Amino acid sequence: MFKRIVFVAIAMHFLSGYSQGQKFKVVLDAGHGGKDYGAVYHGNIEKNIALQTTLRVGAILEKDPQIDVVYTRKSDVFIELQQRANIANKSKGSIFVSMHCNANKNQAASGNETYVMGITRNASNLEVAKNENEVVTLETNYKIKYDGFDPNSPESVIGISILQEEHLDQSIELAGRVQEFFTKKTDNKNRGVKQAGFLVLRQITMPRVLIEMGFVSNKEEGEFLNSEEGQDKLAEAIASAILDYKNEFFNPSNNDNIKEDIKVVEQKAETIVKETPKTVKSPEKGIIFKVQISASTKELSTAPSNFKGLSPISLEQVGNLYKYYYASEKNYEVAKQKLVEAKQKGYNTAFIVAYKDGIKISITDAIK
Repeated sequence: MFKRIVFVAIAMHFLSGYSQGQKFKVVLDAGHGGKDYGAVYHGNIEKNIALQTTLRVGAILEKDPQIDVVYTRKSDVFIELQQRANIANKSKGSIFVSMHCNANKNQAASGNETYVMGITRNASNLEVAKNENEVVTLETNYKIKYDGFDPNSPESVIGISILQEEHLDQSIELAGRVQEFFTKKTDNKNRGVKQAGFLVLRQITMPRVLIEMGFVSNKEEGEFLNSEEGQDKLAEAIASAILDYKNEFFNPSNNDNIKEDIKVVEQKAETIVKETPKTVKSPEKGIIFKVQISASTKELSTAPSNFKGLSPISLEQVGNLYKYYYASEKNYEVAKQKLVEAKQKGYNTAFIVAYKDGIKISITDAIK
């Protein structure tokens, strides 16, 4: 059934933005659990490592009064993939972070990598997705629940990715930060940000990433993953990435907590989007605020009729991703008014971005 998905028209999708009037809600998903052990090598069990690290991440985040943490599981229980998505969506989370361990027949393979939903025919990426998706076979009637999904079929993995452009841009932002802080907090190899089709991510309506924290199949790295010291370092890295992301997108006026190295994250995200941004018009001089209302792999005319009457609309291309912006203001307060207008038109997940002489910078730097 997934082959017919290729012909579905790709609609406009929206990226998440947050206001200061609500809490930043983080949904933490410890991969596997219960009868689903995940990868098991050298006495290292993926489900246990994922749970212990997830709980450590949650404990760090819960110290921030602006953050609410939701767990898909806090004990050794089996949670179906669909139920994980239901928990995330019902909680109206701001982001979804799923934690896993990698494994490979080549036991020398090592390092961490973070995935976002996307179309890929890369053999190694497909293999990772296949391994993580195999849990679905432990669920009853899984072929009915997941529209005939076959975890052993590359076409099925690619098919579910085609429907998942929503929140891609901010998922890449979050994934880039995770990899950046892994590099800062651990000595493990940085395998970068990648795309693949994961069932656990397919129906989640928020920016979402799946983290492969390291290889349990690698004896040395498996010992690190299974140790309290290793889990503490991994948890600190993941929590730091989430806090960095929250400070940028959820509470941009919180100058004390914003990191100054956000531009590094954008470079790391180029493991997916390798081209530099190209704007249709010449860059405007000085500080400019725009309202990002959507992103898609489909290029549309910027006519107001395509954007619920909003005008002016500008377009920026990054690789094969097109980002659409409403307004162009030199005053941040005016930009916030434009954000309200965009949300009133139905772009509920719109958010403000800033540029200096045509180069994207953090909101905090722009306000300064």
